[in-house]
Amino acid sequence: MQHSARDMDDHSYFDPAQDPQVQRIFSKLAYRTTPQNYDTEVAALFPGFEFDVRLVAGITPIERGGPLDFNIDRPNGMRGWIINLTVDGAGRIFEGDESFIVEPGDLVLFPPEARHLYGREEGHDKWWHRWIYFQPRAFWKPWLEWEEQANGVYILRHREDVPFSELFRLFVEVEKWADLADGLSVDLAFNRLEHILLFCARMSRASKKTEVVIDERVLSACSLISKNLDKPLTVNEIASHVCLSPSRLSHLFRKYVGTGVVQWRDGQRMQYAMQVLRVSNVPIKALSQMVGYDDPLYFSRVFRRHTNMSPRTFRERSLALIVRAEGEKLQDSFSQPTQQGTAQIPQFDIQS
Repeated sequence: MQHSARDMDDHSYFDPAQDPQVQRIFSKLAYRTTPQNYDTEVAALFPGFEFDVRLVAGITPIERGGPLDFNIDRPNGMRGWIINLTVDGAGRIFEGDESFIVEPGDLVLFPPEARHLYGREEGHDKWWHRWIYFQPRAFWKPWLEWEEQANGVYILRHREDVPFSELFRLFVEVEKWADLADGLSVDLAFNRLEHILLFCARMSRASKKTEVVIDERVLSACSLISKNLDKPLTVNEIASHVCLSPSRLSHLFRKYVGTGVVQWRDGQRMQYAMQVLRVSNVPIKALSQMVGYDDPLYFSRVFRRHTNMSPRTFRERSLALIVRAEGEKLQDSFSQPTQQGTAQIPQFDIQS
């Protein structure tokens, strides 16, 4: 039996079948013949799309026999995380004894390097799922460890007491803000994603009598670092500020955050540097000083280690994405559907 989001949530204010983004994707699929001809919105739904370090979100409306009706198989996973929310129909994750079915309201969280193997469940005519690809902020670690796991991925089943429409709305807003690319919009997208992850962590822990609470001294150390990214604070200075020995602070940091103090600080510096590169023309030398590196060459090496590209290349790619997105919007404004209603989806071969 197939369920819709409305079946699960009496207070739902949306109908997946009327999602304007889905209709837009269907129209774009109908107008073109190969994945190489698609714009970014549709190209991200096919194998081979290169996800960069920024936040990327969308919806994959798989219909039986349609151009998206194939299995995704990434044996080595991806560099970032993906969270997936089924909104209509059903999908199957993995195969054989390890497989499981996801239905509307179910969430799946794929950590980096966990295998991706999924597609439409044979007994259903569709599988529509919203997804978000992201690089988490360091202090999110406790929210990314759900209770139920299968073959290296996390699962959250829909519960009747959880309003599905709220989760759906947050997924839509993440995509809306991430698509705008300017710094504050990206922050808004991360804010909505943070809300989703907190929501999921709360649901996952609901059956537990106790939950992990991050040590206040670790939070204080994180706050000190975040407010002083331009200063060369040492581990000794940070530890002294929170009344701990350096070794004890390092131990607690790894316990609650999952990484070392210096590694976490570098990650925060790179997040800030990426935001500045996206929205300004600040010279690389000045930017390196803004994030605490006196040597621009060393800053570039650290940046490359985190992103697999130089600061200059990252800025150029970010600018190109913004220009391309604006061009696609302009092109869409001149495109008119050839008929009313849902576009007919042509058949063609997918090259993985």
